[in-house]
Amino acid sequence: MTEKYVKVLVLGSGPAGLSAALYAARAELEPIVLTGMQLGGQAALTHTIENYPGFPEGVGGPQLGELFQKQAEHFGAKVEFDMANEVDLSQRPYTVKTDSGEYKADTLIVTTGANPTHLEIPNEVELTGRGVSYCATCDGWFFKDKKVVVVGGGDSAFEEALFITRYASSVTLIHRREEFRAGAILQKRAKEHPKMNFILDTVVTDLTGTDKLESLKLKNIKTGAESVFETDGLFIFIGHIPNSQMFKGQLEMSDLGYIIVNDKMETNMPGVYAAGEIADPHFRQVVTSAGMGAAAAIQATRFLEEEESK
Repeated sequence: MTEKYVKVLVLGSGPAGLSAALYAARAELEPIVLTGMQLGGQAALTHTIENYPGFPEGVGGPQLGELFQKQAEHFGAKVEFDMANEVDLSQRPYTVKTDSGEYKADTLIVTTGANPTHLEIPNEVELTGRGVSYCATCDGWFFKDKKVVVVGGGDSAFEEALFITRYASSVTLIHRREEFRAGAILQKRAKEHPKMNFILDTVVTDLTGTDKLESLKLKNIKTGAESVFETDGLFIFIGHIPNSQMFKGQLEMSDLGYIIVNDKMETNMPGVYAAGEIADPHFRQVVTSAGMGAAAAIQATRFLEEEESK
């Protein structure tokens, strides 16, 4: 089993991880990035990103990830197609075990992200990016004057549904219960909105469409009645699962499993930082993740400089 020593180890290769790598590389710290399952993170699964500054025509998610990577590598970052499986933060240098070996790291920048919770129904994966989405800010614009469905009942479902009303001709919110968990003000705004409709006590059981979403199969969980609902878009907001399982009992987390950081991206462990969606349940944008990654690397650089000057 190979063992490598590194000053800065970045876990995850989304916008936060690659931005952190760029900043650490420019500080001549020769960071190594472990890509995880998806090079480019969740952003690489987005067909077109239209709200990242500097790309007035928009940019493909995979293409943006590639540009991030090239820029980080240009300054000396190494991107390894490898996955961290186990982390030991009991002593420094910290130990990270991966599929291919073991790393000892003076500092660690955790950018392992969060995955949207799926409905786990037929054709959901196949139609993602073809009418099925998990991000209104990313994809709402593509549904100008179209019929859209939102699934969920919490704050984020309501916030995103109201956001989509800027573009869509109608937004139907489907919820499995009779009561919503969303705050009263959001509920009031949604219920008063002329474009919004509601279907309660109902779940989506199937999606139909070949190259793009055409309709949903619905089932009323009280009566068992089934129906078909034609729609151009389906936005699913039933929560996110942060990829933080490896750090349980080692890093401080919120009740939902997000790693808690201060305004300098520092965790409760010295020399361990977290950035991007693993530490951000609120914004989940490429630009905010990139900013957090940059901040984490700047702080890691200062931390190492202070240690050397002691």
